[in-house]
Amino acid sequence: MIKLPGRTVERLSEYRRTLLACLSENKNFIYSHDLAARLHIKAVQVRRDLMLIGYSSVLRKGYDIRELISIIGEIIDPEVAVNVAVIGIGNFGRAIAGYFKGKRSKLNLVAAFDNDPQKFSKIISGIKCYSYSEAERLISEMNIRIAILTVPPELAREITEELVRFGIKGILNFTTISLNVPPDVHLEEYDMITSLEKVVYFSKEK
Repeated sequence: MIKLPGRTVERLSEYRRTLLACLSENKNFIYSHDLAARLHIKAVQVRRDLMLIGYSSVLRKGYDIRELISIIGEIIDPEVAVNVAVIGIGNFGRAIAGYFKGKRSKLNLVAAFDNDPQKFSKIISGIKCYSYSEAERLISEMNIRIAILTVPPELAREITEELVRFGIKGILNFTTISLNVPPDVHLEEYDMITSLEKVVYFSKEK
């Protein structure tokens, strides 16, 4: 497997999403400068990333969109489907689950866990909700490897420690608390407040 920097993996995912949109526009080929313009980056960055995965364009025609989508999938997708769970299915968890479900064939959103008894055994945003007290058993039985964390901030660290102990190997953290995980667990943290403040800062300069 090619070992890629994290930001490169992010861009490859963005390239694929953009290329899929191009297919819906009945485009079959795309030049690096066109792909770059759609993502507001430089064409040299696109070419550098694609050279890193061993792909080059067809002379005068640009990149073959279907072929490039396939190659990106071979690089960044798991060989077998990975099961994912949402931890905390409140309003934000519901929105994340609704957006996420069915977006990628190799990522299966299979369960939600919560502490609210009124949610137990219900289908919420297309997935079944279980009591968090069952998480250890079900994570093992359902072979869940990835957790999307949308719990209250004051619970985030404790639950993260438990999820790691239960066998979770990747966590996408949507709480406002920074987390620490062991080296064998991959953590991605997304803080919408920070992103919004960045937008506000740069919009002032416009």
